[in-house]
Amino acid sequence: MLLIFPPVAKACEPPAGIALLSGILQRNGVPCTLLDANLEGLFFLLRRPLTTPSDTWSRRACRGLADNLAGFKDPSLYGNPDRYRRAVADVGRVLDRIGKPHGVTLANYQDRSLSPLRSADLLRAAAEPEKNIFYPYFAARLPDLLAEKRPQTVGISLNYLSQAVATFAMVGFLKKYAPRLKVVLGGGLVTSWLSNPAFVNPFAGLVDDMVAGPGGDALLGLHGVTVKGGHHGPRYDDLPLQEYLAPGLILPYAASSGCYWNKCSFCPEKAEGNPYRQVSPVQALTDLARLRDQHRPRLIHFLDNAVSPALMRGLIAQTLGVEWYGFARIGRELADPDFCRKLRGSGCRMLKLGLESGDQGVLDAMDKGINLVLVSRALSALREAGIATYVYLLFGTPSETIAEARKTLDFVRNHREMITFLNLAVFNMPLCSPEASGVAVRGFYDGDLSLYTDFDHPHGWGRAEIRRFLDQEFRRDPVVAEILRRDPPLFTSNHAALFC
Repeated sequence: MLLIFPPVAKACEPPAGIALLSGILQRNGVPCTLLDANLEGLFFLLRRPLTTPSDTWSRRACRGLADNLAGFKDPSLYGNPDRYRRAVADVGRVLDRIGKPHGVTLANYQDRSLSPLRSADLLRAAAEPEKNIFYPYFAARLPDLLAEKRPQTVGISLNYLSQAVATFAMVGFLKKYAPRLKVVLGGGLVTSWLSNPAFVNPFAGLVDDMVAGPGGDALLGLHGVTVKGGHHGPRYDDLPLQEYLAPGLILPYAASSGCYWNKCSFCPEKAEGNPYRQVSPVQALTDLARLRDQHRPRLIHFLDNAVSPALMRGLIAQTLGVEWYGFARIGRELADPDFCRKLRGSGCRMLKLGLESGDQGVLDAMDKGINLVLVSRALSALREAGIATYVYLLFGTPSETIAEARKTLDFVRNHREMITFLNLAVFNMPLCSPEASGVAVRGFYDGDLSLYTDFDHPHGWGRAEIRRFLDQEFRRDPVVAEILRRDPPLFTSNHAALFC
């Protein structure tokens, strides 16, 4: 089997989904090859010859391209934020000149004429693959790989909207080049489509199968293989681990899927009915020790919606000798200074925290299960322990008005020394959310594959008003502006821990 991770996503670490599937398939006797077409495709574009640019910036960016790409692998770059920003901007400038009119960056791909939210556009991408910017890459790469490996099935891991158009262009090419080849789609975006009760598969005549969730058992079933018992850890062997845009290997690992809290209103995991599945802490640590010894990572990136307290205690008891970061739920453990010191000793460099709001009423309405007194204690304990924080805020939930949003601003001001990075987002109502039935909803994005719906805010706190508040008041606050300036452009939280 050939498993593909398509363009475009941030190319700073290997794709964890196909690596986990590879481990499952190989353990059950199914030969498997991995292709990170995202990394290869971006490098293919960057190697394309350019006509001599007419402006000074583009000429400088083209001259410095090789040095800038090499710089991402140099730890010293992350000690100089201004030089880092310039490297990101210059590589982006080269991609912008190469990618017009397609809209390719180091983190995104937006085709100017095709929307990933419309099935008709994705089918058009499949019908006309030669119009895709990545066509010269995959039209050369895939036939060679198919001839060498002779897979019966190709699986494509479609996780983000930014990957959808290129994915369907590849599917269209494969169906024309090798009509008998079975093509299967899985990944986070596909799981979200299939979780929508109103979804009617528009790709049945093109894609042979679509798989929701982890996908390992389904792929084995397609090969007529009975699943062996036991645990299957990820396998990264086939991937070019030294080529990613980072100063050493950032190794992604998921110790769970779903969310162990699973009570927050409007949570996509809850709305889509994704169950919580956990790898036991003992097994996770065994996996990580094996991967550490095999690949010598610089940093471990936990992909869990929240690293469980049990796994944190396991990491403290059995230190891996590798620094790590990931999402965590703000609980009593993080409010304990002694626990946080031990957590830092385990290698924890940064925690991402979904605070959402600095108003207790909004948190209660969202069923976050946390209180701001606990949050303050946790932020203080983490700072004292030397653990950086990447705090996520969400504006525009049905219980929030501008008054509550200003309380969030006050909370940030009052905790300025304890918040290392900030992520600001405007609330989107998930289509499948039970709470959507309690408000007047209407079309949000023009497309039958949209995952969200617009709604009439009960307090008139609409998207235009929220964006005005964020742009004219929240972001302009000197305290907030200083925190936001620290955020690595484009790579954001994927590179943030490297600056801590």
